Amino acid sequence: MTAYAIAHLTSVEMGPAIAAYLEAIDATLAPFGGRFVIHGGRPEVLEGAWSGDLIVIGFPDRARAAAWYGSPAYQAILPLRRDHSRGACFLIEGVDESHCATDILAQGG
Repeated sequence: MTAYAIAHLTSVEMGPAIAAYLEAIDATLAPFGGRFVIHGGRPEVLEGAWSGDLIVIGFPDRARAAAWYGSPAYQAILPLRRDHSRGACFLIEGVDESHCATDILAQGG
């Protein structure tokens, strides 16, 4: 099942550390089959309020997403981002092509 590493960064201090992070991250993704699906951009907000940047990185499965995050290569550059941005980051699995909205009812909410 496809899994995603998602970050909602509410603030980013652009500078040399973030530039170094951006220059290095692609090489950390490649061994785990990771690729950017969404990388910032300005959303067309239809409801509610939005601020910050959304980053979504897709992986073939959750095990590879977790392995990427914990890898020595990514852990080496992680402080470059973490020390110069604020927000939430998490891993989550997607749904398969046959998923329907009502499937969530069978899961008990």
